Amino acid sequence: MPERPSTGELSMVIAEYPHTGALIREPVRTPSGLLLRHVPVHPIVDAYRRMVRGLEFDICELAISTYLIAREHSVPVTALPIPLNRRFHHGDVVCRAGRGIRCAADLAGRRVGVRAYSVTSGMWVRGLLREYGLDDAGVTWVVDDEEHVRELRLPGNVVSAPDGRSLADLFASGDIDAAMTGWAGIGRTGAAAGGWAETDSSREDAYQLFADPAAEERAWFERTGIYPIHGVLVVHDETLRAHPRLAEELWALFGNSRADLMSEIASGSTDPEVQRYRELMGVVGDDPLPYGLAANEVSVEAAIRFCRDQGLLTRSPSPAQIFHPV
Repeated sequence: MPERPSTGELSMVIAEYPHTGALIREPVRTPSGLLLRHVPVHPIVDAYRRMVRGLEFDICELAISTYLIAREHSVPVTALPIPLNRRFHHGDVVCRAGRGIRCAADLAGRRVGVRAYSVTSGMWVRGLLREYGLDDAGVTWVVDDEEHVRELRLPGNVVSAPDGRSLADLFASGDIDAAMTGWAGIGRTGAAAGGWAETDSSREDAYQLFADPAAEERAWFERTGIYPIHGVLVVHDETLRAHPRLAEELWALFGNSRADLMSEIASGSTDPEVQRYRELMGVVGDDPLPYGLAANEVSVEAAIRFCRDQGLLTRSPSPAQIFHPV
C-alpha cells in the first residue's frame, strides 16, 4: 500500500450512536489542529469491508472479529481500546417452527444461517452456544455474503447459499433450520457493498432459541464476566505514525463524547439506544460503555478465544498486543 500523506485532514467512519453523534454531525478539530471529517457509509459493515480490503479511511469503526482476523493477515490497522457498541446475543437466534429445536444442543446436525461466518454476532453466538452444550463444528453454517477479509480460510462446515437466494428466503422456505436475526442473518438481504435491504426478523414461522434471553444474558454475565464488544475504533498505521499524538487525542475526544451518553441516561432520555444502555446498567453495573484495556480485558480475551476455537484465528495474541496504548 502507498504511504499515507501526513495532511491536516483525516477521514473517519463511525456509526451514529448517542455517544458518537457530536463527532459526526460537524467536522471536529483535534487540539493539535487535525480536522476529522466524517464519511457517511451505510450500512456500516460496508465500511468494515472497505477498510480491511482497501484501507480507504484514516479512522474507522471495525467489528472486533474482523479486526482480529485482519491483524492476523497483516492488515496495517491498530485499534484503540474504545468499544463503540456493546450488547448481548442470547436473543439473536431464531428457530423455524416444527423443527423440534428446544435447546442449544438440538442445533447439532442442523443448517443455521449467518450472513458471513466471521461476523461478530455469529462469533459471539457460537461461543456462548458452546457453553450451553453445542459442538458448533457439527452445525452446517449457511452464508449468503462474503467474508470481509478475503484471505480467511473457512472451516469445512461453512457453505454458501445458492446463487440469488438470501437467508431470509431460505428460512421462509424451510431450507435452513435456524438463523441469526438482524443484519447478521435474516434481517437483511443483499451484500454490504450493494443491494442491501433491511427486512423484518420477526416472523410467524420463527421462535427464539432462548425463551427468556434477558434472564440468560444476566446469568451468563454473572457467570463469565463477558460483556460482548462489537465495534472498536481502528486507525491506519501510517496515520498513527504520521501523527504521534493522534491516539491520545482520539481517546480524549471519544471520552468526552461518551460523557454525552451518560448525561442522556441520567436525564431520562427516551431515545431507544439510550434506553438500551440504561437497561444494560441493570446487568453490567454503572458503566454500560467502559473504555480502556483493563475494563475490557475479560471480553477481549473471550473474543480472541472464541475466534481461535472457531477457526477464525490460528494464533492467540494477548489483548495488550492488539491495542494501541493510551
